[in-house]
Amino acid sequence: MQKHEQWDRRWELADLKSATLGRAYLCATASVRARIAERLEISTIEVPEAVPNDAETLVVAGGGTTIDRSKYFRMTQWPALRLIAIPSLWGSGAEVSPVAVLRGEKKDIHFSDDLIPDQYVVWPDLARSAPPNLLRFACGDVWAHALEAFCSPLATEAIRRHAAELMNELAAFPVGLDERWFDAGGAACLLQARSSVGLIHGFAHVLEPILRKADPGGNWGHARLCSTFILPVLNFNLSRSPKVESLAAEYRLKLDAVHAVARSLFSEADYVTAMAVAEPIWDTVARDRCSRTNCILVRRDSLVFFQQFLTSGVRA
Repeated sequence: MQKHEQWDRRWELADLKSATLGRAYLCATASVRARIAERLEISTIEVPEAVPNDAETLVVAGGGTTIDRSKYFRMTQWPALRLIAIPSLWGSGAEVSPVAVLRGEKKDIHFSDDLIPDQYVVWPDLARSAPPNLLRFACGDVWAHALEAFCSPLATEAIRRHAAELMNELAAFPVGLDERWFDAGGAACLLQARSSVGLIHGFAHVLEPILRKADPGGNWGHARLCSTFILPVLNFNLSRSPKVESLAAEYRLKLDAVHAVARSLFSEADYVTAMAVAEPIWDTVARDRCSRTNCILVRRDSLVFFQQFLTSGVRA
């Protein structure tokens, strides 16, 4: 895999264990906290805002929500604090991203190179205990970043070339446990951060807080929604313009392989549930700033395509 721009910040677990961290504290999600604390032999805190005044290093481990909160805390409250990020699963790319998404009633998105952690650690064993559906959603998250970066109207020639090369590699990865997804996730996230996202993320960003509130135990996260909408949005873009096919031919992206992966990620049941929420608030989805950088203009009447997606024959 081609090295991405944050490669010099990448550590293996051995690098972290041999590093001089000074007075270090660990903030980690509950699912991995005990295991990481035992291996690193450092004290734990519940939230980044609880880091003691004598701290020199904050190690944050978990998913994108946990890492983004620590990134924002470091940037706004303690810029001198060294920050080391350990993703427990691939997908968000928060460990390398200059973006931090804070989740409340609405998503609050911040963008700055000051948000990027000083180092990040690839620790593949942390993903081995994740359930299969979460692994699949995480793969969909990586695909959504790479595909929307490639299709973005703000993408440069270099971004499109790298995204096409990355997706041609991803098509050979299993949709499930494989440690190569960690580096792929970081690369895809940075390509997206340097271009833009599109309607897949427009759906995900608008629907996630609503579905989380309506179904607290349903695990309606960003990655699940991205996985759900890759196939419908890809087919929408292809049906409205020859642009994606033309770009795929120009950059030698194997579009048939992309389509096959999108179909493997698609869940009809999840789509039906998500569209029941999306239809009454379609204007909000269409006006979301992610949707406004979709490669094909999203209009008010575009909703009809998604309402008819399961019955019109375009899903194949």
